[in-house]
Amino acid sequence: MATLKALKTRIGSVSSSEKITGAMKMISSAKVHKNEQELKKLIPFRNQVKSIMGHLLDTNIEFDSPLISEREVENVGVVVYGTDDGLCGAYNINIFKRLLIHLSELRGKYGNNVGITVYPIGKKMAKACLRLNGMGVTVQQFDGVDSKMNPTVVNEFTHKLREQFVSSKADRIEVVYMRFVSMARQIATVEQLYPVSREAIEGGAADVDGNTLYIFEPDANRIFNEVLPMFVLSTMQEITIENRASEQAARVMAMQSANDNAKKLLESLQLEYNKLRQQGITTELLDILGGQVER
Repeated sequence: MATLKALKTRIGSVSSSEKITGAMKMISSAKVHKNEQELKKLIPFRNQVKSIMGHLLDTNIEFDSPLISEREVENVGVVVYGTDDGLCGAYNINIFKRLLIHLSELRGKYGNNVGITVYPIGKKMAKACLRLNGMGVTVQQFDGVDSKMNPTVVNEFTHKLREQFVSSKADRIEVVYMRFVSMARQIATVEQLYPVSREAIEGGAADVDGNTLYIFEPDANRIFNEVLPMFVLSTMQEITIENRASEQAARVMAMQSANDNAKKLLESLQLEYNKLRQQGITTELLDILGGQVER
């Protein structure tokens, strides 16, 4: 009977776990859809900014901006997105592995003496990145910056990164994050933030009618310098939302896997419980029959 009680307790515990993982899966699914809606709201703004950039680039004017200036790379800043919460499977591990590969690529491209500063976002990623200190890498964190930061904080963080680049504390700033493709697929991606590459900003140029004439006031270069920071801000907003959606999608898959495992374990425990219960009943019946025979 003690074994039956222990099994019944385990069955109750596993059953509760199944309900919890199921509920967490539903919550994470709702958050994924919420982030997808935020992306849909952001895309029209970003497309409009890219369209303006396309019209400007179509003028063939040589633009001058500190945000696009290329210089010899001696120091690189790498923003790496992670999570503040757990229960999302190998999500943070996969991003950290991509970060290590990218750091190796940077040293191969710019030499082993290149200075690298990593800006981790999220408690889990910050904890993982601390082990990189003293390995030719400096880890720097900004107060108030985490994986759940609102758009205002994202903008403030982007401005701080801009200051790092403009002041030449970093000659290049890149972002490592998880790009959201679908609920079942997320891709660890590296994107260059500063200097802003021509390839990144001329994405809207292909949709511009080259025969259309525009008059720019006050002048094209000044407009370019006003719009370019907006483009960078929209890029960081998109990266943040995509990373957040990827985190929740990874959590959905992790909870689905945990839920499936709980169901299998529950079935196994229920079968074992029924076998022991049937064995106990059979033993009691044999004892009764044995007592009758003795009489």
